[in-house]
Amino acid sequence: MRLACCSQMIPETSLTAKAKKAREWGLQEISVFIEHDSWEPSLRRELLGLAQNTGVRPCELVLVGAVYGHMMDEDPEIRRRCRAMYRESAQVCAELGAVAEIEFEYLTQDPLPLFEFDARLNDKQEQIFVECYQGLLQEVAGSEGHILIEPLNRYESRYVNTVAESLRLVGRVDSLNAGLLLDCFHMSIEERSIVDAIVDAGSHTKHVHLAENNRKMPGEGSLEWPAIFAALQDIGYDGTISFECSTSRSADAAVPKSVKFVRQLLAH
Repeated sequence: MRLACCSQMIPETSLTAKAKKAREWGLQEISVFIEHDSWEPSLRRELLGLAQNTGVRPCELVLVGAVYGHMMDEDPEIRRRCRAMYRESAQVCAELGAVAEIEFEYLTQDPLPLFEFDARLNDKQEQIFVECYQGLLQEVAGSEGHILIEPLNRYESRYVNTVAESLRLVGRVDSLNAGLLLDCFHMSIEERSIVDAIVDAGSHTKHVHLAENNRKMPGEGSLEWPAIFAALQDIGYDGTISFECSTSRSADAAVPKSVKFVRQLLAH
């Protein structure tokens, strides 16, 4: 498995500097998050040349902004802008052989779902979502790029919170470029067993986000990482595992320590 971290964790300004810092930390890849408002041709060229210029491959691209996570919004203009932004991400991922992620929605729930949760998509919602997903998959068809469903926890999305529900949607689109992005933080909230969920996801697992149950670096919470990595190895996963964490101290201290922690577990 290859190690990466998200660009937002790296205390540098340019993509090139972030990639070089990731390499110093012992990482082979980088998950790139870019504000859509700053997305311009020069930044796109820098991203496409990043692996050649730094030795660190962009494994994931997420264009973010006010409309991110609003692919199914009730406002047609917001929907249009969100889907157009997702298409841009998908087109670049096709060139890079990277992954992009989608969710049914991504927004803080208000009121918070303390006891009422586990909503299910109705037939119309599911059909519209599947059609949107299929449209994005057309952008990466025939490439090494993937568009992945990321199950989110109940506090960030009303729908598609579990691996089981996400697998059902992936099955409906029936594409080699589809799959799941498993995030250990979200899974720690929604899954009865992270290990069982990984086994269920199996070969549909195309990317993994590492974070503790408290969103900190692996080893700074209560998740059973030996069992989690053993499950990934059992399903034959050999892709990227990317840190997407909050650092409780300097990233220059926290990330290399966690990289060492993870590599020791992977070696067993």
